[in-house]
Amino acid sequence: MSNTFFGRSILAAIMVLAVMMAGTVGYMVFEGWSFLDALYMTSITVSTVGFGETHALSQGGRFFTIFLIFSGVGVVFYILTQVTQMVVEGKIRQVMGRKNLQRRIRSLKGHYIICGYGRIGSMVTEMLVNKGVPVVILDTSQEITTRLEEQGILYVLGSATEDENLLAAGLDRAKGLVATVSSDADNVYIVLTAKGIRPDIFVIARATEPGSERKLKRAGANKVVSPYFIGARRIAQTVIRPSVADFIDLTFHNADVALSMEELLVGKNTDLAGIPLKDSGIRQKLNLIILAIKKPDEQMIFNPDADTVLEIGDTLIAMGSKASMTKLGSMLDSGV
Repeated sequence: MSNTFFGRSILAAIMVLAVMMAGTVGYMVFEGWSFLDALYMTSITVSTVGFGETHALSQGGRFFTIFLIFSGVGVVFYILTQVTQMVVEGKIRQVMGRKNLQRRIRSLKGHYIICGYGRIGSMVTEMLVNKGVPVVILDTSQEITTRLEEQGILYVLGSATEDENLLAAGLDRAKGLVATVSSDADNVYIVLTAKGIRPDIFVIARATEPGSERKLKRAGANKVVSPYFIGARRIAQTVIRPSVADFIDLTFHNADVALSMEELLVGKNTDLAGIPLKDSGIRQKLNLIILAIKKPDEQMIFNPDADTVLEIGDTLIAMGSKASMTKLGSMLDSGV
């Protein structure tokens, strides 16, 4: 759009300059006028202001003036046409882009809606996108949506507290919602609105002020996270247990390290269901460590012993190489 606008602007400027030069030179040749008189006559003729002739015109000068008037009007008409065309094209492109965006959002299923694209929301989005998790951003800032368009991230422009905006973001088909706006009151309202439309939606909410966690959970949030509390605890852990903090950094935040920690669901089609850990081959064949098993009823079994039986619906918290983690995901039919 910008390149086209620049090219058309240059062409229009060249045409105007060519008409002015041709008119000035013409009057100087046909009438023998000075440069200033010829330029002035050309200006009032092309602009059609009708101030009258600078000097009396000869017959040839009058024919030339007629030609100059039509040329000037033609150039002005061309410029107006191009400007109108660019405006119309821009509007059409904007409408088509919005419809395409809405169509792509409607085709999504199992995605996450991120409410608020501030510092926390943008970091959450980046991490989810890097993991291949589909997301839709819901924000009120036009400037932010421009950045999202450049990054190819789907978005809905509007407040996350409005029902129609949540539905436009695909709340009825979403896997979860993350409320990360800066105001705890707004996050509470977002949770209430989302749960009112779809009570079974999984909601993670950001809490800033003391006491907000209780209110957000009362509103229906499944998980509440306080970035300030997590940051403070992380700093304290770095002081108290620096080696443990370094290990966590390497495991979770260093892309160059092959070691990773994942959660993997025991699916319905796996051959490992009903088999004890010692007979599953997870440790022997894949060299993975099962740190914990989360049962469907939310019970967490830490450091499960070798006789623990894997059941459909269990979630394994495993640590090991990324390649082995991918193989285990295939064995468990978890889609990893």
